[in-house]
This record gives sequence, structure tokens and C-alpha cells, in this order.
Amino acid sequence: MADRIMRVNAYTTLDLVDAEAEGHGFDESAYATVNVTSPRHDPDHVEFALELDNTELETLSTHADRLRLDPEQARELAAALKEEADAVEAATE
Repeated sequence: MADRIMRVNAYTTLDLVDAEAEGHGFDESAYATVNVTSPRHDPDHVEFALELDNTELETLSTHADRLRLDPEQARELAAALKEEADAVEAATE
């Protein structure tokens, strides 16, 4: 990924996932990086970040999207992800 905004290393949560960006008049697919972190010192939030590989995009400029979640919101998101993962897993068994 050229011109990367997010840092990717051995600790990155997911460094290569399929992603899509949809907007008015465009729909693009690309690989993406997803990372979940919290500040090292005095953590007060959980950050969920997503960056699509800009070498595969024609419409969007280089950018990263970030969600700043309080602990309750992070747990709610985690629970929803687990519930949906369980449903997909059950459907494929």
C-alpha cells in the first residue's frame, strides 16, 4: 500500500482484509488494514481504525477512518461482531 496513513506491523489487528467503499456514484473494492488500539498512557478510549489500499482505488483519496469508542461501546461492538460471526459459522456448518 503506497502512501499509507496507518502504521502496520506485527501488532496490527488485521493487516489484509477484503473491503468496500460505497458512495454516491461509486462503489470500490480493495484490501484494507484494520487496527484496534487504546492509548498507552492514561487510556480513555478504544480506537477502531480502517484504511483501504489506495493503490486499488480510483475515486477515494488516501485516508483512514477511525472510530473513538468508550469501553461500553467497544464491548457492544465486540458482542455484535461475535453474534454475527456465530451466525455465519452456524450457517456454514
